[in-house]
Order: sequence, then C-alpha cells, then structure tokens
Amino acid sequence: MSKRKSSSAPNQSNKRVRPAAEEEVEDEDVVDEDEGALQVNGEVGIVESITLKNFMCHSLLGPFTFGSNVNFVVGNNGSGKSAILTALIVALGGNAHATNRGLSLKGFVKEGESSADVSITLRNKGRDAYKPEVYGPAIIVDLRITREGLRTYKLRGKSGQLVSSKKEELLCVLDNFNIQVNNPVSVLTQEMSKYFLHSKGEGDKYKFFMKATQLDQMREDFVYIKTTKHVTEDKVEQHGECLKDLRRKYQEKEDRYKSMASLDEMHTKLGDLQNQMAWALVIEMEKELEPMKVKLQSGKHSTEKFDEKVEEWKNKVEEAESKSKQIQEQLEGITQQVQELQPECAQLKVEAQRQNTLLKSSEVRVQIIVSNLRLQKDKDQLSSRINDLKLSISQTSGAESQARAERMEKIQAELESMSHQISTLGQQIDQYQHACNRAKEEQGKMRREQEVLQRSIEANRRNLQTMESSRSNRLRRFGEHMPGLLNAIQEAHRKGQFKHKPRGPLGYLISLKDPELALSVEVCLKGQLQAFTCDNHEDERVLQGLMSKMFPSGRRPAIITSNFLPRVHDTRSRAVNHPDHPSVLQALEIEDPVVANCLIDQRGIESILLIKNRTEARRIMQSRNPPQHCSQAFSKEGDQIFSNRNYTAEQTRANYLSGDVEEEIRCVHLQREMENQKAQASGFQQQMRKLDDDIKQNEGLLRRTQVEQRTTKLQLELTDLQNMEEPQSEDLNPLEEDLQEIVSKISSKRAEYDKARAQMAEVKASYEKAEQEYKQRKEQINTVFEDADPVKEELSKADQEVMKCKHHKKHYDEKRSAHLRNIQALEADLESKEQELQRSVAKATKICPERIEVKRTARSLDSEINRLKVKITTQQEHQGDREDVVRQYHEALESYKNMAEQMKYLNSFIKSLDSVMNHRLQVYADLRRFLSARCKYYFDSMLAQRGYTGSMTFDHKNETLSISVQPGQGNKADLSDMRSLSGGERSFSTVCFVLSLWAITEAPFRCLDEFDVYMDMVNRRISMDMMLKVAAGQRYRQFIFLTPQSMSSLPVSKIIRILRLKDPDRGNNTQRNQDEEQ
Repeated sequence: MSKRKSSSAPNQSNKRVRPAAEEEVEDEDVVDEDEGALQVNGEVGIVESITLKNFMCHSLLGPFTFGSNVNFVVGNNGSGKSAILTALIVALGGNAHATNRGLSLKGFVKEGESSADVSITLRNKGRDAYKPEVYGPAIIVDLRITREGLRTYKLRGKSGQLVSSKKEELLCVLDNFNIQVNNPVSVLTQEMSKYFLHSKGEGDKYKFFMKATQLDQMREDFVYIKTTKHVTEDKVEQHGECLKDLRRKYQEKEDRYKSMASLDEMHTKLGDLQNQMAWALVIEMEKELEPMKVKLQSGKHSTEKFDEKVEEWKNKVEEAESKSKQIQEQLEGITQQVQELQPECAQLKVEAQRQNTLLKSSEVRVQIIVSNLRLQKDKDQLSSRINDLKLSISQTSGAESQARAERMEKIQAELESMSHQISTLGQQIDQYQHACNRAKEEQGKMRREQEVLQRSIEANRRNLQTMESSRSNRLRRFGEHMPGLLNAIQEAHRKGQFKHKPRGPLGYLISLKDPELALSVEVCLKGQLQAFTCDNHEDERVLQGLMSKMFPSGRRPAIITSNFLPRVHDTRSRAVNHPDHPSVLQALEIEDPVVANCLIDQRGIESILLIKNRTEARRIMQSRNPPQHCSQAFSKEGDQIFSNRNYTAEQTRANYLSGDVEEEIRCVHLQREMENQKAQASGFQQQMRKLDDDIKQNEGLLRRTQVEQRTTKLQLELTDLQNMEEPQSEDLNPLEEDLQEIVSKISSKRAEYDKARAQMAEVKASYEKAEQEYKQRKEQINTVFEDADPVKEELSKADQEVMKCKHHKKHYDEKRSAHLRNIQALEADLESKEQELQRSVAKATKICPERIEVKRTARSLDSEINRLKVKITTQQEHQGDREDVVRQYHEALESYKNMAEQMKYLNSFIKSLDSVMNHRLQVYADLRRFLSARCKYYFDSMLAQRGYTGSMTFDHKNETLSISVQPGQGNKADLSDMRSLSGGERSFSTVCFVLSLWAITEAPFRCLDEFDVYMDMVNRRISMDMMLKVAAGQRYRQFIFLTPQSMSSLPVSKIIRILRLKDPDRGNNTQRNQDEEQ
C-alpha cells in the first residue's frame, strides 16, 4: 500500500488556497477504481464545517471543512484540537461536564472577551432530511455563550435565514439525525477513554458497553415505567376504597331523597324570632351608650383642673429657674472677682519675697560693719599704751631705749597681724552666720514639706486599704460602714420594719455601658451616688435610725423620698436624643425602675449629654442651635458645659463607678505613688541630717573663731603690759601713727554703718509695706471665698428647688396626659360604639324594615333561636332540605359513576402495561444478548487481523465485562487480562473494543480524541489500517480523528481529509490550518 508523504517545499505548488477558511488544501488525483465504485456519502447528520470565535484560548479557529468520510485533525498541543471537539459537544446540546474541560459554560469564553461563538453546519439531504423545505440541504447551528454562562441557539437554513431560536428545535434535529454527543461511541474524549477503556475495573467496561449501546437508557426507561405502574396500582387501590364509600353515600342520599317532609312552620317562627333579635340588640346598645356619655362629660370638666395645676407648677419652675440663674450670675461674679485678685496677689507675694531677700542682705551687711567697729577697743588700748610709754620714757634711762624699741617693733608687727586677722575673722563669722541661717530656713522648709508628705502618705494608705477591700466587696468603695448598713436594712426589712425596702447606695445599683464615661457620670451625679431612696417618710425615719447607729459621727448618706413605681418614667417627650452622643440615662444600665426614676426626678439624667471631647462638647452646647431638651453636658474629664458657661472639674478620677481593671490600675499607681513618697521622705530625712551636721559644723567654727579672737586680744594685751615695763621714747611715733590710722578707720566704718542702717531701715519699711499689702490682698481673697460659700449653698438649694418644681410639674403633666389619653380612649370607644350602633340599626332595618319594640332580652331570644335551630337541624338530619337532598342525591350518583369508569380504565391500563412491559423486557434481554454476541464477534475479528486471540465475557447479572487477550497465535487457555499487556498492546486491544462497539451502534459521525497516544509505531499503523478499513466499509458515516501525530504514513485516498493545525501564535491567537485531501 502506498504511503502518504509529509508536506515539503516541492509539494507547496500543488496546494490551492481557500481565502474564506484560510486553509491550505492538497489534492492528489490518485483514486482506486474499487474505491470509486464503493463511494456512498452520508446524507444526514454529517458535520460539514465548524467555526470557533473567542472559544477557550482561541480568538478564531476555522472555518474547518470536513470530508464526508474520514477526517484527521492534526496538531501539537495548544493548536486547538480539543477546542474543536469541545465546541462540537457544547454546540450540539452537550453540557460542560461531558467535555471534561470545565465546570460551567462561562469557562469556555476567552479571557477578556464578553462572549464566545460556535457555528456548525450539518448535512440535511435525502429521505431522512429534517424539514428540507424549511432548512434546505444543510442546517447551520449557531451557539453563543456569554461571560455569565448563558447559552443561546440560532438554527439557520442553508441560505442563512433564521428558522428558530429554541433549544427544543435543536433537540428535534438531533433526534432526527440520531446524534448523541454524550454517547462515548459517538464522541470519545481523552478523559472518557481513560475512565472507561483504560480502567482496570470490569464494571466500568460494562457501563461503557451499556452507555455506548444505549441499553442503559432503555433500562432506566423500564425502571421509570415500572415505578409509574406501581404508583398507578396504589391509586387504583385507593380509588377502590373511595368507590365503596361513594356507593354507601349514594345509597344514603337515595334513602333521604325518598323520605322528605315539610318544615315551613318552624322556618316561619325562626324568621320572626330573628327579627325581634335584631332590634333587641339595637335597644341594648343604646342603653350602654348613656353612662359612657355621662362619664365623658365629667372627664372633660376634670381636664380644666389638671390644666390649672400644670400651669401653677410651670410658673413655679420658671420662678425657681430665674432665682437659680440670678444666684449663678452672682457666683460667677464672685469667681471673676477672685480670678482678678489672684494675679495681683501673686505679684504682691513675689514683691514681698524680694523685699525680704533685700532685708536679709542689708542685715548681713550691717553685721559685717558692726564686726569691723570692734577696732574701738583696740584704739582705747593703744592710746593707753602710748600714754604709759610716754610716762615710762621719762622714768627710764637711755641704756634701755634699744630694748624698748625692739619690743615696740614687735608690738607693731603683732598689731598689723591682729588687724589682718580681725578682718579675716569678721568675714568668716559673717559667712558662718549666713550659712547657719540659710540652713535653718531650709531645714524648716523641708520639715514642713515632710509633714505634708507624711499626711499624703497616710491618706494614700487609707485609700489603698479601701481599694484593696473593695476588690472583694464593691460596696466598700462607698464607705467602710456601707456593707454593715445594707445588712442592717436587709434585717429590718425581714422583720417588717419597712413598707418597701429602701434602695441604695444608688451608685452601687447602676453600671456603665462605656467605662470611659465613669468620671463624667460621677461628677454629674455627685453625692447622689451614695444616696438612698425611700418610698415614704416612715421608711425614711427607720433608715435615719439605722444610719445614726452605723454612722455615729461624720457625714451620712442623703435620703430621697419618692413613691416607688413599677415602671420607668416615659421620657420620650422631654429627653435629649443625639445621634452621636448618649445621655446619662442612655449611658447607664439600670435594672431597678425605682433607681432610674429617682435619678430622673432628682438629676434629670434624661436631658444631660455625655460628650467625651471637651472641645466637641463646647461646640455642640454653645452653638446657635444646641440639642433640643438638653440642659447641660459633661466631658470625659468631668468638665460641666452649659449653653453660656462651663466649669472645670476638681475631681481627676472616678472613685465609685470605675471598673475592676481600672481599680487594679489605680491600686498599682497608688502603691507606686506611696513608694515614691516614702523614698522622698527618706531623702528628706537624709537632707535634714546633713543640714543638722552643717549647722553644728558652722556653729562650731563660729565659736572657734570667737575664742581665737578673744585669745588674740588677750595676748595683745599681755604684750602691751610687758612692753609697758620698758618703753622707748623713739617708739612713740609709730604707735601714734597706728593710733591715728585706727581712729580714721573707726570714723570711716561708723559712717558706713550709719548708711547701712539707714538703707536697712528703708528696705525693712518696704518689706513691711509689701508684706502688709500681700496679707491684705490675701485676706480680701479669703473674704471673697467665704462670701462664695453661702452663695454656693444657696445655689444648691435653688437647684434642688428647681428639680423639685420640675418633678411636681412632670407629675401633673403625666397625670394630665394619662387623663387626656383616657378621655381620648373613651371618645374613641364611644365613637366606635355609636358606629356599631348605626351598623346594628342598618342590619336590623335590613332584616326587619319596621322597628319592633321588644321587651325580651337578646339573650333569651338567642336561646330560643338556638333551640329552634337545633330542632330544625335535627329534623333536617332525618329528612333534609328538599333542594339539598335532591342536589346531593344527583351529585352522589354522578361521583359514583365517574369513579367506577376511572377504576375500569385504570385496571385496563395496568393490564395492557403488564403485557407491553413483559414483551419489551424480553426484547431488551434479546437485544442485549444479540449486541453482546455481535460485539464479541467483531472484537475477535479485529484481534485476528494482527494475529491476536482473545475473549470477551459478559456477566449481565453482576454487570461486568471481562476482556482477555493473548498476543500472537497461542492457546486460548493462555489468555490473560489486559492489565498484563504492554502499553501499545493494551491500546491496540482498546481500539479493537471501540471498533467492535462502532460496528453494533448507529450514529452519523464518530469522533475519537488522541486514540494512538499510547501506541508504538507498529500498533499505530495496524490500528489505523483497521479504522480506515472500517471507515471504507461505512461510507455513509463520518469519522473525525484527533491526533498529535503528523499522519504522514496515511495511504493516499480521496475519502481521507487531513486538517493540519499550525502551532499557536502567542502574539495572535488567530489560527491557520492546513486541509489536505487525498
């Protein structure tokens, strides 16, 4: 057999180009006479061409024109072979799972495109053509798949005209052509081949055989028919029971129909009673309306009294608010006055301190000068010495003059030394005295600071003890005696001393939704956190007695007396509602309505906003349009902001409402603070000891210098006495000069002393003046503060009066609102009753146009009507209404006849269905046996072409198919399972199995994807020859083979067409292909 050579450069001249399809076609006029004689082309269902656009990863593939018999689609991976097969399955009604290329149709749309298009042309000729007068010789199936996975079909005729867009029309075409894209024999994909043919399970091969021959579809149809038959039998059984009931009812109705009597008299009496009943109801409703009208009139009169009370308390609220505003303005004036005096007082204090410093400096200077004035004594001694020398000169001889002169020189030297020592000692004395004074002042200051620090340590120690105890008992935050007080209240309540158990402390009964607002809520509620509330004054007196025992001295918690209510006040009409910031009421979690009502009444927490940022709070509150119903606001730091003023909080942290974590943090901070304070106290003590040592040292030095000064003077005096024994006349001149120098120094120092004393007096006067002004200004500020205390107290009382008036006004507002609601409800009820009366009159008029004055009650009439109805019903049960009885009799007869006819028809249908099913099951078994035998025959024939022997064993009971093959000639006893064969031998056996299935099934075309991928060259050639031989014997069918091989060894034949796909161009996905015809 001649072999087809692969395309080469010399062959290019024999190719002709089809521009529309961009194909290269190679024709060779080598046709065998036998082939020409046997050529018979298929007429319907043949795929003539296919075109792909934006399908999978290809922008454009095709159009590909297929031959009528054998077609090879050749190309490397990525060239579009599988895309062609996938498009063929999807376009002809297959689902995405059948392609094994994706889970949904939208996965077939090329990335970046909105839709994909597939166009397939099917041949439509011959006697089996589908609507040839509409479509013509070909049917074009256009498929569009959108990015969303939607699939639309358009069926066109040969000329391109649109015939239908319905999928049902496509299904009719496929049924007419017997195209089965989901049948693995018609279209065998790689994945289907791996699953069925290369599977090692015998059950999978049997399933493949059943699916290929469509026996599995027949079996499913038979199962469905059998299920339908069972359902029909169940219905027949049910209808049989119903038929018995219908017959019994029919006989009952027939008996009643024959025994009827008249009931006119009882019906007439019933009508008269119903007329009386209608007007009796009207009369009773008219009587019910009278007291309602009287009550409504009385309620309207009471409304005026409520209005007067509300107006009265409204005026009192305005008066109290006006008074509170005046006191507030007075307090603001005092605060402003203090703020004005404080800077001036600070300046005066600084000036007094400066004058005090100058005064101390002047005093030190005067002391220095005073120390220098001690030369007066030296002057007196020196003068006395000179006089003694003069007297001694007159008494002594000339021989002793030389000795006196020497002694005078010694005295002069000693005087000069003494003068220098006096100056130095004076300066040291001044320095030692100044150091001692400064050390004593520093010691006094540190002693005072140590006392303050010690008091702070003691206070922190008590706070720490309170916090430590509050960890286990949160009540201890409100005081050491609070747990004992609550226990006493519980015991008194158990003994019945309270009518209602008091609630408190109020801060213990509330909790925060946002812990960051703890400080602001505490500053807002202040002493009310420790307060208690009682229902009445008797309970208040009992609670006061308990508090006097638990709190013998010191401040006691406040007691608020107000009626306990079971529900929280309705504050919707007067509460502030801000979209971003909560009110105090909204920020708290309060389970007890009594506590909530107490805080609403006493503090108005529903109208106070909590705004964390103080700048934001001032912007909101002090804008032109502050929030409605908002009286004030508090920041996270506790600052109180009104619409026209604001106050800074003195409290820096929450003491009662802080959470456990914050308490732990505060305890740690307090412990650290106490440790720091103890360290400071220890430092103070060390500094105090050091200052004590310095003072003792300076005082010792001072005492030592004074002793030395006195010793020096005594020695000088002793020397003078010794020198007086032997005076020299020639030594008087130096002594007199020294005396004159001392006199001049004393005069100079005295003038300097007088000047220093005068300056010190001036500085002292300035200091006393500055100190007096500072004390006066300080006293003035203290006086202003003392004046502010009663104003604050008065403001507190005024605020309480405002809250009290508002509480009473709210009380009467609520009572008036409740009264108005009652009146409205009464009016609505009255109006409803009147409307109901009108409807009753209308109904009564409709029943009986003329009004009847009835003396009997509606209840008695109703009883008699019911008794008469029961009597009529009982009579009708025995006899029945004539029309109803006649109608029911005919209905029962008709139902019985219809049911009997249905039962007859269903029994006949089941009988016919049993007969048909038995026949078809026998035919199904024969067909399965016949197809199995044919498949075995063709399988053996295919194996024999290569000299193989084999067997194919069908087990229809267990649904298994066992295939055994022996390569070469051998004993059949040596047959082995296909799993022991080599890859090529197993692939060849698989091809034989597929060809045997082809021989026993019908389809217009068959597609096989990469059938030879596991074969060697020898098995590939043998398998190809076998498939070409089968194809040559079935010219009426179309065969499409997809392979990556070049197919250069194919025989030259005109029935073979090769579509050679070029490798994909990654820059341009538009594919070109070659179509070679032989």
